Formats: sequence, C-alpha cells, structure tokens
Amino acid sequence: MDKTILIVEDERNIVDILAFNLQREGYTTLEALDGQDGLDLALAKDPDLILLDLMLPRMDGFEVCKRIRAAGRTTPVIMLTAREEETDKVLGLELGADDYITKPFSMRELLARVKSNIRRTEMLTKAAAPGPNHIVVGRLRVDPDAMAVYKDDRLLDLSQREYEIIRLLASNPGQVFSREDLLKKVWNYGDYIGDTRSVDVAIRRLREKLEDDPGDPRFIMTKRGAGYILGT
Repeated sequence: MDKTILIVEDERNIVDILAFNLQREGYTTLEALDGQDGLDLALAKDPDLILLDLMLPRMDGFEVCKRIRAAGRTTPVIMLTAREEETDKVLGLELGADDYITKPFSMRELLARVKSNIRRTEMLTKAAAPGPNHIVVGRLRVDPDAMAVYKDDRLLDLSQREYEIIRLLASNPGQVFSREDLLKKVWNYGDYIGDTRSVDVAIRRLREKLEDDPGDPRFIMTKRGAGYILGT
C-alpha cells in the first residue's frame, strides 16, 4: 500500500492500538505523543494522512491543524475527539480538518474513514495533474476537456459562464476584451449587444472566487476604457 499515517495522540495505549491495526492493513505509521512533535513530524515527513487528537500537551489539535494548513500542506487530517460539542467539530473543519471521529470509535469505522480520505486525495491529485491540452497562465490552469479551472492546483467552483470567461481570457494572453466582446463570445449575443452591466456583475462574482483580494485584482485586470485582460 506504501502509505504513511501520522498518529498524533497523547494516550500511549490508543497509539499502540491504532498503529497495530493500521500496520496490519499495510500502512506505515509515525507516532507523536504531543502537538509540537506532531506538527514537526507532519512538516518534516509529509505523511499521506494525519490522525490528530484534539486534547494534546504542548499544542492542541486545533493549533496543529491550523499551522499545517498555514504551511500550505493539504494532507488529509482526521480529528479524534472525546468531545460531543458541535462547536468543536465545526471549528476543526473550519481550520482545515477533512473529517472527524468521536471517541470511543470502532476500528472498522476509523479504517474506513482513513481509506476514504486517502482515496479522495488521490483522485483529486490525479484530476489536478496537468494534461497536454491544459492552458497555463501564471498560477491559473484551464482544463478544456473537463471544463475546469485550477488556481495553485486547487479546483475552483465556477459556473459555466465564469469558466467560459476564464477560458477565453487564458486562450488569448495579452489581449484585452471589451464588454461587447465578452457579450458576443461568452453570452453569444451575436451582433446584438444588450446591457453590458451583466458583464460587470459576472466579473465581480468571478473575482470573488478567483482573486486573493477581490478589491485589488491581480488575475482579471481592468484596462480603463477598453475592457478586461488576464494578468500573469
């Protein structure tokens, strides 16, 4: 199987049980008994999945997860918690955890969650791999076959029209498209030009999904009096 699971848990008996069962399934395991060691191992060893307890010495699981994501790591994280409070689960997910499981849990359920999260990550990685027909402009990549747009290799949730705008701009680097151009080529208005404000609305919504800071766009740039161009 050749997959490595990092277990971050301060109860030695739980670590031993998890490691035994994961190894029996063919996984390699790494273990940490506190949050700081867990964070260090996560960043140094880049495991395929992390089982992360919430209540840990030196650094709690929330902070560990937060720092892993701040470091740009997308490793799937399953949080282990003895708490039932909904706020804990929501906070963990908001900080970047992919899943959670409440103690006491069945080993069968935990193994199923592990396999599911690793499989999902593999599928996303495969889908995000650059293909021969992909259009790459800076941090953006357009996959015309899948009608998908990736920013920093992360799939963006775009509408059909938003995708068409990006595809058009990315296929013509350096070219400025007026609002009328976009209405013809994306909205398919032909020679009839309707209200160009619909273009501005679509661009504004697209920037909210695309830009690091929608108020200071760096991808879809406005050329005053001319139209829009894709920045690099």
